[in-house]
Amino acid sequence: MLGIALFFIGAVLIVNGVGLSGRIEARDSAPFNLLVGLLALFINAIGILRAGADPDFFGAAGGLLFAFTYLYLAVVQWWGLKGVGLGWYCLFVAISALAFASTAGDIRVITMWLIWASLWFFFFLALGLGKQLRFLAGYTVLVGIATCWVPGLMMLMGKW
Repeated sequence: MLGIALFFIGAVLIVNGVGLSGRIEARDSAPFNLLVGLLALFINAIGILRAGADPDFFGAAGGLLFAFTYLYLAVVQWWGLKGVGLGWYCLFVAISALAFASTAGDIRVITMWLIWASLWFFFFLALGLGKQLRFLAGYTVLVGIATCWVPGLMMLMGKW
């Protein structure tokens, strides 16, 4: 199920990165953020229902970080909010992502969590603190491709 989640999270990161460049209006991206957020919520709810031990719950919690990010972003985009609260949530997620990186056993997954932590931190700076980050649009697209879309596609093809 991780491959499915990463595949679509990659797509939504690409769409959001293009949106940050000004080529897509925020409200036009909101439905896709809602759909991907709901997909991640559903996948991780199944993970919680199947969980038998703390590591299983921990894994689902990591997936929920993504689900709530995209659900929150959908609300911000749909209603044209400033996203300051989302920015501060991104700080929480960035710090939490470091814990997930520290427990991962695969260098590829460690690297992915560290890159995701950086992206969430940059969104904290942009939304929470109002910093102008000119590179954020391109970085978001790059992160979506390199850490989500390609790995998700590889997982779905059995090449991971």
